[in-house]
Amino acid sequence: MLKIKSADSCKYDILSLGEIMLRFDPGPGRIHTARQFNVWEGGGEYNVARGLRRCFGLRAGAITALADNPVGRLVEDFMLQGGVDVSLIKWVPYDGVGRQVRNGLNFTERGYGIRGAVGCSDRGNTAVSQLKAGDVDFDMIFGKLGSRWFHTGGIFAALSDTTPGVVIEALKAAKKYGTVTSYDLNYRPSLWKAIGGKERAREVNREIAQYVDVMIGNEEDFTACLGFEVEGLDANISAIDPANFRKMIERAVSVYPNFQAAATTLRTVRTATVNDWSAIVWSDGKFYQAKQRDGLEIFDRVGGGDSFASGLIYGFMEKGDPALAVEYGAAHGALAMTTPGDTSMARLAEVEKLVGGGGARVDR
Repeated sequence: MLKIKSADSCKYDILSLGEIMLRFDPGPGRIHTARQFNVWEGGGEYNVARGLRRCFGLRAGAITALADNPVGRLVEDFMLQGGVDVSLIKWVPYDGVGRQVRNGLNFTERGYGIRGAVGCSDRGNTAVSQLKAGDVDFDMIFGKLGSRWFHTGGIFAALSDTTPGVVIEALKAAKKYGTVTSYDLNYRPSLWKAIGGKERAREVNREIAQYVDVMIGNEEDFTACLGFEVEGLDANISAIDPANFRKMIERAVSVYPNFQAAATTLRTVRTATVNDWSAIVWSDGKFYQAKQRDGLEIFDRVGGGDSFASGLIYGFMEKGDPALAVEYGAAHGALAMTTPGDTSMARLAEVEKLVGGGGARVDR
């Protein structure tokens, strides 16, 4: 069982480390034909912390870096609206053009039916990608301020040659002070393409995996990032036999005995707007699978996996039960995909209603 520090011994319940970008959403249309966009904030690691604050009411902070200009301050404003502590942002002076530093942008289509979601990132040379080991005082953060849980992931690790060193430094410091660590592999081929591809992704993530308590990732993540091949995978619909995934997890935890838990969503993509959805977690030598939801209607799938992670973490932290944790994760992920944007708009009461077997009848 995970040993989680008491709430009164820490300033934070959850801290995340990663890039926070502006997401430009063309609504039901396409990026290349859009004339207007809705703007949200989002980032794989940040979304987890924000979900734990906004839906589950826990104390959350984000460790990141932003260029100090109006775009960076807009990201800060979104974070403040989400209730996430902004005191750990590293503000980098802006050069006026973006030659030296800038903030990341992410253009994302939701997809519909047979047209899958599409992402187009514009994040080169961003402030957070330039972080290197020694830039953040992790001993102060985890030793003096304190956090019960720390979450980061493979998106931040893929941003530059220096960010993996920051991840490892942070994970080591977190463990030094008794903070539980989680890591979402979150493999993105586009991020690794120009810096060594899958081979480099495996090199980096195999090193990082040695310092992780709770490893999160889908079947592609475990294969691409750690080299554990999955049997029975249909690449066209991302469907997998849970029994085969269990075998893969068993191999993974034998290689990395430091893993205290490992989890994934189980998603069959029928269309961009209809998925079959469940999740599975390994903890204390046992597997626990969430309720299967077939034919789940998707409004915006981006952030569903991050919201699964935040629900899972909540279940571990506040319920102390892996069987409940995976149900909270699956329910929260499902709800997050019913609304636009990367971040969750769900309420705890809605999550608990689904966990308890409730449906979509109107609440009055």
